[in-house]
Amino acid sequence: MPARPRPLTPTRSARHLFGAKMRAYRGGMSLERLAEIVNFSKSHLARVETADSMPPPELPALLDAAFDTDGIFGELYQLARNESLPDQLQRRMELEAQACVIAEYTCQVVPGLVQTADFARALFKAHYPRATEDTIEEMVNRRMIRQGVFLRDNPPDYSAILDEAVLRRGFGGPAVMRAQLTRLIHFMLNSTGVVQVLPFAYGGHPLVGGSLALFTLDDGAQVAWEEGSDSGTLMEDLERATARRRSYDLLRSCALSPSESAAFIQSVLDTLPDEYGPLAYPAPMGRP
Repeated sequence: MPARPRPLTPTRSARHLFGAKMRAYRGGMSLERLAEIVNFSKSHLARVETADSMPPPELPALLDAAFDTDGIFGELYQLARNESLPDQLQRRMELEAQACVIAEYTCQVVPGLVQTADFARALFKAHYPRATEDTIEEMVNRRMIRQGVFLRDNPPDYSAILDEAVLRRGFGGPAVMRAQLTRLIHFMLNSTGVVQVLPFAYGGHPLVGGSLALFTLDDGAQVAWEEGSDSGTLMEDLERATARRRSYDLLRSCALSPSESAAFIQSVLDTLPDEYGPLAYPAPMGRP
């Protein structure tokens, strides 16, 4: 008896709607037959249909031609590729858990995968000032669970580029930052992870306004996640993911080496005060 097809959830997101329409329009046509028509593997089409994979950019036009749907799949693809939180955030977490290579750039905060619990707690309290303690602790626990990717049998290769601001901008007070910077140094020295610092002296660059995560999956697929202060965009099409990879590679070539970065982080650690004092504002122009 053939397995029953997996139920679809077209109301969940544009990507899910794309898959549901794909199944609906193929009707009694098998995935094997559709694979022959559009020249994609059956397994790839199955993942698109169940929304486990983003449709590749060339597939919508092929489906519109195969089903004579007058651009419907092209329109759905444009919605899906620009879809933002929260569905894309969930997809980002899934990719992070599956990736064999993870590369990140952050301009303001330590990446979640290498945060201490106290740093994460201070970060969440700053970002969600009205959240209850229980809510904050739940978010911290979820972040710590994400770090389990480094404990699995085949942990991902990990690299991160940190803007100097990440080291200078304190969260939670000097004690929290001291533990966080120490964690970064230990991570660099005791794992296969690579952390590099991009100093202020480098100047401006294309990624300065946000953060970037790049995921390489076991099948070689490249996915990018670009995030601002309150929104994120998942890019599963090769063209945009490749463009973000080039930007990342440029920053990596200009960042300090891993050993220089460790020394730089140590120098910031050594200058941390016991407590943060009041801010000293400069006097207005023309006044003493």
